[in-house]
This record gives sequence, C-alpha cells and structure tokens, in this order.
Amino acid sequence: MIQHSVYVEAPEGPFIIPGLTSTPVIFSLVIPTFNEAANIKPLIERLEGLLRPLLGRRFELIVVDDDSEDETWRIAAELAEVYPSVRVIRRQNERGLATAVLRGWQVSRGEVLGVIDADLQHPPEALAALLAEIGRGADLAAGSRNAEGGGVSDWSFARRVLSRGAQLLGLIVLPEVLSRLTDPMSGMFLVRRAAVEGVPLDPIGYKILIEVVARGKVHWIGEAAYVFREREEGKSKVSLRVYVEYLLHLVRLRLKISTRFPILRYATVGLFASLLDMGLLYVLSEEELLGWGIARSKLLGGLIALALSFPLHEFWTFRRNALLRTRTQAVRRLLAFVAVATVGLFAATLALSLLVEFSGLDRYSANAVGIVLVGLWNYFLHRQITWTNSDLRVILRPGRGPEPTLSSETMETLIRLNMPQQ
Repeated sequence: MIQHSVYVEAPEGPFIIPGLTSTPVIFSLVIPTFNEAANIKPLIERLEGLLRPLLGRRFELIVVDDDSEDETWRIAAELAEVYPSVRVIRRQNERGLATAVLRGWQVSRGEVLGVIDADLQHPPEALAALLAEIGRGADLAAGSRNAEGGGVSDWSFARRVLSRGAQLLGLIVLPEVLSRLTDPMSGMFLVRRAAVEGVPLDPIGYKILIEVVARGKVHWIGEAAYVFREREEGKSKVSLRVYVEYLLHLVRLRLKISTRFPILRYATVGLFASLLDMGLLYVLSEEELLGWGIARSKLLGGLIALALSFPLHEFWTFRRNALLRTRTQAVRRLLAFVAVATVGLFAATLALSLLVEFSGLDRYSANAVGIVLVGLWNYFLHRQITWTNSDLRVILRPGRGPEPTLSSETMETLIRLNMPQQ
C-alpha cells in the first residue's frame, strides 16, 4: 500500500522559487517524467547508489510526472516506499518539461537544485562532478557534451547538425547568454537556490537552462563533461514542436533582456556627445574662429566627446551595476570602448570628408549623417562587446560579491567532493 505522504501537491501560480527557513537537505534533484515507466526504476537506483555515499540522507529526488499513461507516477510512488528520498508530484493540469522542473524546485527543500532527464541519456555519475563545481563556488554547474571528454555517442549527422544549428541560432539571438556556456542545450545542471530564489521564471518547452542563466543571479558558471547516451527504453520526446518552442523562447528572452539595456540613458549620453561633437566642429573649423581643417577638427572634437561618454556610461547609464564592478572588468570595458569608438570615429571622419567633398553637403549636415551611421555602429557593438549583460553581471568568487553563500554544513560536504580519494 502506497503511503499518501510520498505524493506532493503540485504548486500553482507564478514560477517563483521560494526561500528556505531551514535546510533539511543539501541537494534537491528534479526528475521530470512523461511515459518513463521503463526507465524510472533503474534511474532511481543509480541515483541512490551515487548520492547516498556522497550526501548521506541529505538529498531528495523529486519526480514530477505529467500524468503519464504508463503510470510512471505510480511506479515512482512505489519506489518511495523503498527509498525515502523520493517524492512524487503527479501533474494533471500542466504539461511541459521546463515547467515540471520549476514546480519541482518550488516544493524542494535543498540549498542546491538540479535537474536530470529520466531516460538515462544523462549519466547520473556526472552529478558528482557538478556538485563538486558548486562546492568550488559556482552559482551554476552545467553538464556539457561539448567540453573536453564529453560527446553525443551515436547521434546521426542530421541530429548533430540540428543541435549545432540550434546553438548557433541561440548565439545570434542571445549572445550574452549562450556564449557563457559550452553546451547551452544541456538538460542536466545544478544551480544554487540563492541564484533563482524570488526570480520570476517563465520558460517555454524543454530548454530551461537558458532561462535560468538569462534571468537568474548567475555569476560563476562551472561545467563538467559527460557523454550523452542513446535512449534504451521508451520514445524520444524530440520533435519539430520542440525546436519551434526553443525559437519562441529565444525571442521572448531577447525582448525581456533588451529592457535591461538602459536604452534611454544610453541615447541621452549619445545625444550629449553628438551636440558636443557638433559644437566643437564649429569652434575648431570655422574660419572666423580657429579655422582648422575639417578632418582635424572632427578628430579632435570626436575624441573629446568620446572621452566624456565613457565615464557617463559607466557611472550613470549603467550605475545599477556599480556593486558588481571590478577594476579588471572596468579596464576591459574601457579597452573595448576605445577599440569600438576609435574605429567609429575614423569612419565618421572619412564619411564627413567624402560627403563634403563629393556630395555638396555642408560640413554640419555631413557630420550629422556620419554621427547617425556611426552611432548605430557604436550602439550595436557596445551592446555586444562593451556593456554586455554577461559582463555587467561579472564572474564573482565567493566572498567578493553580494550573493549569499551556502550554509557551512553544506559547504563542508561539497568541499569534500573536491578532495582526492584516499
């Protein structure tokens, strides 16, 4: 007879991970399932065999099942009679892997949260290395098929092309997110609860890792290689719909993250620099004033305008990131700014000279055209290179940033995973 206590009621409402009042377990691993009756038992057995020696009883396995026709939820509940770490959610009003993971995290009791597929394509043994990465200080530790030692076993050429194509598309749409991961399509990863606690999450489809990195408070990312195994039992869930949902998710995140780039402040600084540039061109180039040549006047005026733009952006446009600013990152941004702006300034000077010489435009109209064209150039590259979201979040080590750390007991346990075995 199955005890009703093994079942957990599925949460409802927004996908927000609550905080903890205590830490009864170190690690909460969510296993989203749909028609995985043939795989759930061997997976639970392997996870128990791996995690019990590492964490004792301070872990939980949360099976979140989407009301499987093969009654995966029932088998998981029977396993809970043997393995007290197992808890089961049977969802009857929602569907989807990503939302299943979040519902599981919402009822979890651990400081470290994780997800692993139920089909045994993710080797459970890789979790030890991921836990060790969290113990080293990572906010998020992702399994990677693309890291050294990883792979995809017997994937067909077509499937490899689709996977790489999806990753390339993601890099184009969300470079500041996907460039932080060698395998952004991975479905096995761990994250500190503090990194997602209280953060509104709203994923589509299967790829929740991108959602967590994009919206969460994730500064330091660790990775561990694994070899993706072919499914032995059951039917693959990958379909055209999965790729369509992935594309929609990318677009939605792009629109959401775009609001983090303070476009109005950036434009205000740009307008100030443009007016200063135009005023200096007038003072320096008019014959009744200094009477310098157009190119020389433009270069000097542009340099002065740019020299004032960088500190304005650093300490006003992006002032909300002051707590995360480090000297190394500030120098990197300065060098990136100089590189982008210098190329733009020389291009604007060349455009000004050519337009005045060959188009018949006066120097101020030609300068305005150059400012607009180069302004677009600067905006695009500053977003992608100088003040990217990933850079603004900065990679922080424990003790150097505002993020809360794990409890001392949890840290001691995870640190032991990094110690050589005697």
